[in-house]
Amino acid sequence: MADLGALFLRAAFVENMPLTYFLGLCTFLALSRRPDTAFGLGLAITVVMGVSVPLNQLIYAGILAPGAWRWAGMPEIDLSYLSLITFIGVIAATVQLLEMVLERFMPRIHASFGVFLPLLTVQCAILGGSLFMVERRYDLAEAAVYGVGSGAGFALAVVMLGAIRSRLAYADLPAGLRGLGIAFLLAGMMSLGFSSFAQMAAQ
Repeated sequence: MADLGALFLRAAFVENMPLTYFLGLCTFLALSRRPDTAFGLGLAITVVMGVSVPLNQLIYAGILAPGAWRWAGMPEIDLSYLSLITFIGVIAATVQLLEMVLERFMPRIHASFGVFLPLLTVQCAILGGSLFMVERRYDLAEAAVYGVGSGAGFALAVVMLGAIRSRLAYADLPAGLRGLGIAFLLAGMMSLGFSSFAQMAAQ
């Protein structure tokens, strides 16, 4: 249990998707203008990763991995080359289900996403979670914790950026820093802050 807790903290802080690996920066920057939209995005990514990463682990370990068909007397079958398209399919189904739920129960948040909610299907941070899971050979419990932790780390980062940007909307910024300019600058400074977690974990 302690190892799973450490994995969650590592996924959320040390290996933060947008601020450490710089994955998912498109939605990270585009939907961080307001804290409520940022919170909705973070919640959506947490749900998608929390569902898709363990589900992809089950599919990979039970069907795609080398030797997964040993129980059927076919240990030589290796379907791992189908991993990428399979993972994207699972993520697409999860995003579609989430979109239907948001449209039915949270129409304001659904409307604020615009075209970005369907684009979560090919959001590189979400796909990266499943690919890292395979590379690190996580079991089902580790994959579930890693998926939720990575999503929570993304949510924390985007809500922090959204809160800062909403305050800076009333600041008298130089013309060159308005809009995405200050967003990139803030993301870089936050990335430097989160890099200190990696130094702490290494000690």
